[in-house]
Amino acid sequence: MLDRALAAKIMNAVDEGFDEQVALTAELVKFPSVRGAEHTAQDFVAAEMRRRGLHVDRWRIELDDIRHLPGFSPVHVSYDNAINVVGAHRAESPKGRSLILNGHIDVVPTGPLDMWTRPPFEPYVERGWLYGRGGGDMKAGIAANLAVLDALKRIGFRPAADVFVQSVVEEECTGNGALACLARGYRAEAALIPEPLWDKLIRAQVGVLWFQVTCRGFPVHVREASAGANAIEAAYGLMEALHGLEARWNARKADYPPFADVEHPINLNIGRIAGGDWPSSVPAWCTFDVRVAIYPGQSIAEAKAEIEATIRDAARANRFLANSPPEIVYHGFEAEGYVLQGGDEAVALLAEAHAEATGGKRLEEVATTGTTDARFFGLYAGIPALVYGPTADSIHGFDERVDLESVRRCTQAMALFVAGWCGLERI
Repeated sequence: MLDRALAAKIMNAVDEGFDEQVALTAELVKFPSVRGAEHTAQDFVAAEMRRRGLHVDRWRIELDDIRHLPGFSPVHVSYDNAINVVGAHRAESPKGRSLILNGHIDVVPTGPLDMWTRPPFEPYVERGWLYGRGGGDMKAGIAANLAVLDALKRIGFRPAADVFVQSVVEEECTGNGALACLARGYRAEAALIPEPLWDKLIRAQVGVLWFQVTCRGFPVHVREASAGANAIEAAYGLMEALHGLEARWNARKADYPPFADVEHPINLNIGRIAGGDWPSSVPAWCTFDVRVAIYPGQSIAEAKAEIEATIRDAARANRFLANSPPEIVYHGFEAEGYVLQGGDEAVALLAEAHAEATGGKRLEEVATTGTTDARFFGLYAGIPALVYGPTADSIHGFDERVDLESVRRCTQAMALFVAGWCGLERI
């Protein structure tokens, strides 16, 4: 670990630049970088990287470059604006260990705007929290990745090893952005991802599957509804059956040690539904979209087989669906779970940095019921991926916010980690 005097200088340097860091985070929040509209935010990030002297690689993801790779998730949307940006710091005389600082620029949709206190892409600070869609998940992390390098430069240092600052798309729906970085050749001896995780380290994360179910019905006029088959009402039975599968998978948690003590590790969500054409017609169709978690080590193929069997069995109990089976389409996430293996030295160094930045507090390790891009580095590239980030609230909800004091502490810990992991050289 660094000597205490240098560590103090680094933390003070973070403090000196913290107003600028908050302002950068707010500027990032102003970009409505939902799926398919991330490119303007990425252009802004690329400009910030160039301003810091990083060598910038900006490219559009080509599906043909990654669809054959392990970890690829199928998509049925345009990738015309799927832009990744990587800023590379190359050490003049490499002495330390290389590092990836990864973050995602994409954010989830806002939902009804009238349910926000203020417009979601007009950030503001109140009582120590920065509000706005994506402020926590995870534009505060994107800004922190750059602020770490700023702090070191402020006291006359830069990393003595290669550092690749990544701003990727698609984390919220596939992870294909991080995969594209691997396909482009970006490798390092560790990765650090400042996702909003309450100043804790993720030791394990679930995998995720997205799928869509379509039911067909038989349309008739409502006056003779009993002669038809209501696709929307039939879909409810399938949803109930899927929640039964969710319960059975949760009952297996003892078979997956990182999650044995987690109260409800497997969550299934019916995230979107559409159906029917006319209030006075029995609906002939219904489509609903599902997200379900899987355990690390749980086979995606076997999970799909169980999902399909559950839907098939439930359909057999419906008079119409028994002869008109629902259709299942997988799109978006096909993500394996991930448990951090190896990387003991990196974890120990991060724990020391965290203790230094928090006045001696122990770095807690958690198993999360969400997923991150860490799996790509750990499972497919042999790179230990540390997920450690600030406290945020209402991510994916209304009035999303991030705790600025937590951001400051995490940025200090990250800067100390970078200095210890990569080493430092004078500018």
